[in-house]
Amino acid sequence: MKSILFYALSSLLLLSACMAPETSSVEEVEEEVTHTSMASEAAVHLIAVVHPTEGNSASGVVHFDAVEGGVQVSGEIAGISPGLHGFHIHQYGDCSAANGTSAGGHYNPSGVDHAGPEAEVSHMGDLGNIEANAEGIATFDAFFPAVDMGMITGRGLIVHASEDDLVSQPTGAAGARLGCGVIGVAAMPAE
Repeated sequence: MKSILFYALSSLLLLSACMAPETSSVEEVEEEVTHTSMASEAAVHLIAVVHPTEGNSASGVVHFDAVEGGVQVSGEIAGISPGLHGFHIHQYGDCSAANGTSAGGHYNPSGVDHAGPEAEVSHMGDLGNIEANAEGIATFDAFFPAVDMGMITGRGLIVHASEDDLVSQPTGAAGARLGCGVIGVAAMPAE
């Protein structure tokens, strides 16, 4: 009985030694580190497709492009009332709630007060307002030095019902969420 037990344990030890991972060469480790580092670099073009929240008709496409010193944000949102509408990056890339609240609050990694994008101090989610024409279409193209492409990927983008007053805390009194999108990586648009 002891000899059977001895042979069984010996066989298990031998098999486990055969299954042990091989040691990596320095070149293999360096290649893996380089690949991982390249994968974590920020994208140069992001996109958010905005869909209406329940009972609303706001929709459109917003582009985020890495440029010297910040991010260029451009796009078009239709289906909103004429005038100014708060426009913000939100904490979560989750538009599953019918009213868009699953996107959380404004994305504010620095923990500063809400303000306009041109204020001396504002948080990364502060994109200010977009303005819709008489047909309810807002076309915009603006530069934001405080936005970091690597930090906004996967976050939410919200179009609000009212104007962001750029002062009220914590959201600028911008009202209900008319549309919600998730900021994701996209191919560069063809020129």
